[in-house]
Amino acid sequence: MFDKILIANRGEIACRVMESARAMGVRTVAVYSDADAAAKHVALADEAVHIGGPAPADSYLRGAEIIRVAKATGAQAIHPGYGFLSENPDFVEAVEAAGLTFIGPSADAIRKMGLKDAAKVLMEEAGVPVVPGYHGANQDAGFLQEEAGKIGYPVLIKAVAGGGGKGMRLVENPAEFADALNSAQGEATTAFGNPDVLIEKYIQQPRHIEVQVFGDGTHAVHLFERDCSLQRRHQKVIEEAPAPGMTAEMRQAMGRAGVRAAEAIGYRGAGTVEFIVDGSDGLRTDGFWFMEMNTRLQVEHPVTELITGVDLVEWQLRVASGERLPARQEDLTISGHAFEARLYAEDVPKGFLPATGTLTHLSFPAEARADSGVRAGDAISPWYDPMIAKVIVHGSTRKVALSRLARALEETQVGGTVTNLAFLGALAAHEGFAQGDVDTGLIARDLEALVAAPKTELRHKAAAGMVALGLVEAVQETGFTLWAPLHRAITLSHLEEEFTADVQVDGPDRQLWTVNGETVLAERSQGHWRIEGRRMPVTSQAGPLITVFDAYGLEFAVVDPLDRDAAAGGDSNVVEAPMPGLVKAVFAKAGQPVAEGDRLAILEAMKMEHSLLAARDGVVAEVLADAGDQVEAGAALVRLEEEGG
Repeated sequence: MFDKILIANRGEIACRVMESARAMGVRTVAVYSDADAAAKHVALADEAVHIGGPAPADSYLRGAEIIRVAKATGAQAIHPGYGFLSENPDFVEAVEAAGLTFIGPSADAIRKMGLKDAAKVLMEEAGVPVVPGYHGANQDAGFLQEEAGKIGYPVLIKAVAGGGGKGMRLVENPAEFADALNSAQGEATTAFGNPDVLIEKYIQQPRHIEVQVFGDGTHAVHLFERDCSLQRRHQKVIEEAPAPGMTAEMRQAMGRAGVRAAEAIGYRGAGTVEFIVDGSDGLRTDGFWFMEMNTRLQVEHPVTELITGVDLVEWQLRVASGERLPARQEDLTISGHAFEARLYAEDVPKGFLPATGTLTHLSFPAEARADSGVRAGDAISPWYDPMIAKVIVHGSTRKVALSRLARALEETQVGGTVTNLAFLGALAAHEGFAQGDVDTGLIARDLEALVAAPKTELRHKAAAGMVALGLVEAVQETGFTLWAPLHRAITLSHLEEEFTADVQVDGPDRQLWTVNGETVLAERSQGHWRIEGRRMPVTSQAGPLITVFDAYGLEFAVVDPLDRDAAAGGDSNVVEAPMPGLVKAVFAKAGQPVAEGDRLAILEAMKMEHSLLAARDGVVAEVLADAGDQVEAGAALVRLEEEGG
């Protein structure tokens, strides 16, 4: 076994690897960028070394520097986590050339699975079922359209070097093919530097079921399946294991296919074989097809750990250090059911726009496993994925586990940034999901209901008012006198609503709050406030922002009349950066007429591209940023001429 390893990653996965390494008595070395100097993974490691600037290209993608640090600190192996360099075969070869061990598969295995088209040919040869389609080298537009006709519409155009939904287009009829192909190739070139695509049959009611495999370079086992069908724009949201509706026959067939795939490339370590499954008529052994193989540890690996009792990171370290497979297939069994929900800093009402902010408060229920790379007081950086945590639960049955997930999400508290917590809660309560009736289109079909804002009650507004006026710890010094009640008022906003909360303080333990003509009583007994007879929720405050931790976290802002008046007179013609980021492209030119909804610029932030659109019809007066500029949140990018000017 290794004495010391370096983790070439950051955030929750770096922390996760460190936890298992520490439990095994293995010392850890962290690397960090300028943006992560005070990060949680730096604090957890036995040693930490600075490797560069905040951009991944200047730090976590600097393979040569990471190898240098590993050798300088005496680390014997490098764990890549996921993302960054985890599936870079050149990095694997450089690690091994330096006399170090890469905790993962060989460069050859990564290359064989790196391009979707070549991987599918390899899988066909290994007897793994693949989706009908064209995966060849001919990229002529006319030829590809002919192949699409042979496959039969609808078809899916996919970038061969793709991931995260980029370079992917659904085409439902021949008339749409040429434009969709051009769009997919352009996006693939921007994202991956490779315009090549493949064409596949589109499965009408698809489910995304993946098999966790583990190999030692010669033999492999599977640790059953995970269902990752609950997706939004090809991004996983909630994962579970085992898959609902799975039969013993189907599990055996999929597991066997996953093992064949791993053994065909001499796979070593943890990997995931992803299948697309036709869910239109139950799960059938002739209704699943290979999609791709992720040659690394998956984000959703904890659900497999909870149903099998296996620590996959421990297995990674053991096999990388020279051990054979830690278990035989017949030793592995399923116990109960597990769910994982991905908690992100993102503004759901604004189209799931990634958010930043400093976490003023962060708390998870003790009954849930929370894998997180941040703590209260940490900042959500614009440079990286805005994940706050993975909330993971286990139960004896799917129904019990889902109930525990719903409860865990209700009790999770995040202050200082907007999150997708209410969206996750709505999914956990979704009737179809509860029945196991899931496919990759579920979220899109019910999106309007799933993103509806939680209902704000009078007691929530009163709680926010109490915090804003400093009346939670109300004593005589707050203004209450024995001979007269105290009247005070505060103006607050929540979402688009602005309201005034008026309070009559009748004593240190009694307050009468009135909002929009409705009145509610707040009383303190045995050290606890109750509003409308219900215990006051936990709250946190950061400057003018107050979070009431009920209904997944309700955020209120104290309204300063001066700020409000200034905002009312502001320039509504300016297109601003919604967050810090890199201006990837600018399409606007001075004097150019634009229509509402026209794309004026693209901002790259948090590993995603965001189109900035014209809010109204008009004429571009001035372009204030160039492609390649790094801008702060609120920076003016494009200004339109005054209306009527």
